[in-house]
Amino acid sequence: MDALYDAGSVWHAFDAATDRYGSRPFLRTPAVSAAAYADGAIEYSFDAAREIAKRLAAAYASAGMRTGDRVALAFDSRLEVYLHLLALNSLGASIVPLHSAATEDELRYIIGHSDSRLLVSLPEHSARLTELNICDVRVESDLESGNVDFQAAQPDHQREAALLYTSGTTGKPKGCMLSNDYFLALGAWYTGLGGICSMDENDRLLTPLPPNHMNALCTSFMAMLYCGGCVLQLDRFHPSSWWQTVREEQVTIIHCLGVMTAILLTLTEDELDDFSGQIRFCFGPGSDPRHQGVFERRFGVPLIEAWAMTESGAGGMTIAYEEPRHVGQRCIGGVAPQTEYRIVDECDVAVPVGDAGELLVRARGDDPRRHFFSGYYKDEAATEKGWKGGWWHTGDIVREGEDGSLYFVDRRKNVIRRSGENIAAVEVEAVLLQHADIDGCAVCAVPDEIRGDEVFAFIIKNKNTDPRQIFDHCMTHLTYFKVPGYIAFVAELPLTASQKVSRGDIKVMARSTLEKGESIDLRKFKKGTSN
Repeated sequence: MDALYDAGSVWHAFDAATDRYGSRPFLRTPAVSAAAYADGAIEYSFDAAREIAKRLAAAYASAGMRTGDRVALAFDSRLEVYLHLLALNSLGASIVPLHSAATEDELRYIIGHSDSRLLVSLPEHSARLTELNICDVRVESDLESGNVDFQAAQPDHQREAALLYTSGTTGKPKGCMLSNDYFLALGAWYTGLGGICSMDENDRLLTPLPPNHMNALCTSFMAMLYCGGCVLQLDRFHPSSWWQTVREEQVTIIHCLGVMTAILLTLTEDELDDFSGQIRFCFGPGSDPRHQGVFERRFGVPLIEAWAMTESGAGGMTIAYEEPRHVGQRCIGGVAPQTEYRIVDECDVAVPVGDAGELLVRARGDDPRRHFFSGYYKDEAATEKGWKGGWWHTGDIVREGEDGSLYFVDRRKNVIRRSGENIAAVEVEAVLLQHADIDGCAVCAVPDEIRGDEVFAFIIKNKNTDPRQIFDHCMTHLTYFKVPGYIAFVAELPLTASQKVSRGDIKVMARSTLEKGESIDLRKFKKGTSN
């Protein structure tokens, strides 16, 4: 591990990195994303970021924040998220980043469940968040340092640095506790790959992914902190100006998701350049395998496939960054040397090489949970269920090739992955069942050419209900990307012998219904949202 890992906390690693890199650029918002609130691009060097973080830390200390406290952050995808992370981490406190598109119901649950002592928000969100009446809400300008001197807490690898909420399979989002070790290990893992994915202080990493996801908050941020490069944070994905931004900002590394590569391939030839001399690689997990080779040939840039989940961190990552990468075959590479894995059937029996089974992972050595998340907040039972038998059960189906490479096949868990967002089918079902005209429902994923998956809902209605009314009901209670894009009315749902909904049959029915044109397409009503 790097010496920065040994620093023991995100703050202490950043402080040491700042001593190394000083005036080099560290955090930047390109002009296209800053246009709504600034006259041009916004940039902070390592030195400048440290001074701002120290001032914020003093302000938080003055507000009574101490080691072990949590602060919810509503900063959308602005650089403030990273500055406040550093400030609060220096005090031993943890952050709870909020999704900018979350509904009132979702915000109320996450803020309350997380036991956040304070919520700091952009001014434009403060009134809405204050009305929730859950905790004290302030804007950054209201944090006054007074006469409190900045005093960093002692480093602690195991102390919580962030609480990230992710969709699970039981309805409500789960709070994943991420330690300092989690952050530091991801930075060490990523910058230690070398080869195609080598990094140094001249790198400029562009990400449109929001900081409430581990990819942006942990992976890209910590990688640039380690190597002395610069994080270029976009507010969202801007297809029409994407390549212009890449050129103007001299981007060398791109982070994206499969949906974004699919959209980029729709651009006309006259909008493109050859970026092979500028961009070394694009980290794009979840890309459609049909697009990977096309993308690489068109743009001259390796499109790197990988697999991870918030729970696994650096303890269970896989990445296809070494040849042969088996382009176009959904190859997710191999596990890191510090990781062990098994591929098992439903009885936890190992399957032969070439057969599909669930991927189980753990860290090598005496501590199988090293570098993984610390557990689900307030849900020890779910944590231990995930670690059944001393292995983390991923819920993802893979197969192993003869050369040891792993190939993604499917998800065993009833989770829909739309545009990189994990959606628990049962959460959508719970909202649907709140509608008085619905007696039963079942939700699953169906393929989508652009977004990977789309949400499909079978509904048993008790009277003649307008589909748009159902859509509007869901929009009131769910973030837009969780709302069904397709619905179909049915008289009954397929059941198992134990009278539970047969999830396998539902998936088959949904694909067939979609192919036959027997579903109601509601996707157009998402226009005007952040769809």
